[in-house]
Amino acid sequence: MRGQWALAFFTALILVGCGKQESSPDAPTESTEATAQQIQEVASPAESAPVAKEGAEKKAVIVYSGRGEVLVGPLFEAFTKKTGYPVEVRYDKSSEGLANRIATEGDKTPVDVFFAQDSGYLGALGKKKMLQTLPDTLMGQVEKQYRPADDSWLPTSGRARVLVYSPERVKAEELPKTLEELANPTFKKRVGWAPGNGSFQAHVSALRSIWGDAKTEEWLASMKAVEPTLYPKNGVQVRAVSKGEIDMGWVNHYYLHKIKATNPDLKAANHSFAAGDAGNVMMLSGAGISAYSDNAEGASALLAFLVSEETQNTFAGKMYEYPTRPGVKTHPDVPALTGSVVRVNQEALTDVGPTL
Repeated sequence: MRGQWALAFFTALILVGCGKQESSPDAPTESTEATAQQIQEVASPAESAPVAKEGAEKKAVIVYSGRGEVLVGPLFEAFTKKTGYPVEVRYDKSSEGLANRIATEGDKTPVDVFFAQDSGYLGALGKKKMLQTLPDTLMGQVEKQYRPADDSWLPTSGRARVLVYSPERVKAEELPKTLEELANPTFKKRVGWAPGNGSFQAHVSALRSIWGDAKTEEWLASMKAVEPTLYPKNGVQVRAVSKGEIDMGWVNHYYLHKIKATNPDLKAANHSFAAGDAGNVMMLSGAGISAYSDNAEGASALLAFLVSEETQNTFAGKMYEYPTRPGVKTHPDVPALTGSVVRVNQEALTDVGPTL
């Protein structure tokens, strides 16, 4: 089965060499999303891991963060101000890289909290028993539907996969009702996507879980036939739609809202597929506490802060993400979630290719 999947994954990768790649020079810097590869059994040795500040009244919480400093740095500062716990952070553009580091460091890891953009890596570490089982006092603060079965990590926010499109060039009745329809020959040379992007790869992994390998491979081959324009990231696609380079792009929901906040004249809109369709996948970010942490009190305080009403309102109101805490509303510009969103086993989102 994995050998069959290797061929399907290769089908996606060769798109890089078969289409025109575009990159808008004025595209904004985006929050980094991990490349989706399963945790390796062997990884490079740790390099100068962060250490706690000496002389602090409370012991520093050591964090490995796969979420960008621009986004979450202010949250850590607010946490320190509120609780008195200093935070020492190692940022990495890849949640995969940080998960590999933790797996390699083993019981010598200095990390207390792993904060991941892609929850699949948390699930993988949880499966290796490298994360603590979290108590109901923490897990009970998030929607039950988001909780992992083993309670080894805490969901902090979510992002939905959507189709961004041009209302000027794509009629409402022309929009594909399912992800499968995106491969319709009608859309030849009108679609954009980012095969090298972590969210793209994670969604393809979700398709494997939902559709199975054979159907996923068939769809990738059909998509290749419509000759999608290749982009390096999600936000670039949103701007490309507005500029008329493409009519549609396959992205995460929040990029439209972030760009529109500074460019209200953006000529693009988000489209979700029919209820229950495989195109409507929800991806979660989250945090877990290392099984080897010697600062469980500080680590628990940080996780509680991340799902507090205050921080959840920040995820929703300033980052345009979906909160995981019950009762917290999304940003007014972001549609509330309905039964249309498909929720998959988040650990499956790292299972993307022949390296497994």
